[in-house]
Amino acid sequence: MAVFQEFTFPSSDCKNHIHCCRWTPDDGEPRGVVQLAHGIAEHIMRYDAFARFLADNGFAVFGNDHLGHGKTCESEEDYCYFADELGWFLALEDMHRLHERACDEYPGIPCFLFGHSMGSFLARTFLINYPGEVTGCILSGTGQQAPELCNAGILVAKGESLRLGKRGRSPLVNKLCFANYNVRIRAPRTDCDWLTREEGVVDAYVADRLCGGIPTNGLVIDMLNGIRYIQKRSNLQKMDKKTPVLFLSGAEDPVGEYGKGVMKACQSFRAAGCADVTMKLYTGGRHEMLNELNKDEVYRDVLKWIEAKI
Repeated sequence: MAVFQEFTFPSSDCKNHIHCCRWTPDDGEPRGVVQLAHGIAEHIMRYDAFARFLADNGFAVFGNDHLGHGKTCESEEDYCYFADELGWFLALEDMHRLHERACDEYPGIPCFLFGHSMGSFLARTFLINYPGEVTGCILSGTGQQAPELCNAGILVAKGESLRLGKRGRSPLVNKLCFANYNVRIRAPRTDCDWLTREEGVVDAYVADRLCGGIPTNGLVIDMLNGIRYIQKRSNLQKMDKKTPVLFLSGAEDPVGEYGKGVMKACQSFRAAGCADVTMKLYTGGRHEMLNELNKDEVYRDVLKWIEAKI
């Protein structure tokens, strides 16, 4: 049974304290470390079941609530907001500080990074800015956005920032970014059915006060700029080409353009010279494969991939 602990450390923004969680095996030293990076408008405790599964299989698991998320966020005004300037890279630096702490606590063992959705985009930034520092990386619910769409989204979000402020929440920006995600679902029960076919998970997400809502204009700008950053060929070339990468996604995930965007992202890694790139698309799966009807299969697939890289 996993041993669970919570702790904090000062954020790279010199203002906030980053809330973190640690899950460790209760029967000896771990054989590896897995660091988790959550998505937009959610928090790290949504990964508790997956983290306990990994801990029960011999891994120490670390994860944090990003700036503006979960228990790191101390006010409603700052919910889904990174920072006034360089927010994307401050969130990345917080992830890197947690990585360094995990490595200090468990030196000399393999360390893997698992990023979901926005966390996958942050994980891809990590691979560029800190090449060779992880043994492998799993990218869940990721995608590849057309440059013109990113540019258009940034222009609209900047315009709404002028009108409402960076901490303002624009229904227009939210509609442009997220409104079409339910489009392929027949008779959806909620606006969040695109997350997973597991209705209980969707209902829990809707009821969770630390989830959902409209992201701030500032966070949308930060994230779209981050996506532009990770898709530049010159930045992809900075990655350690020997680091193994696993792409996993639901074939019905709108964030990954129902598989097409995941394939494009995977191909961009291979084109950059990455030697060990694997992709797994799950038929019928939506955005959150860790919370899907076949989550046990996904858990086992991730564990098997990690074990193969140790």
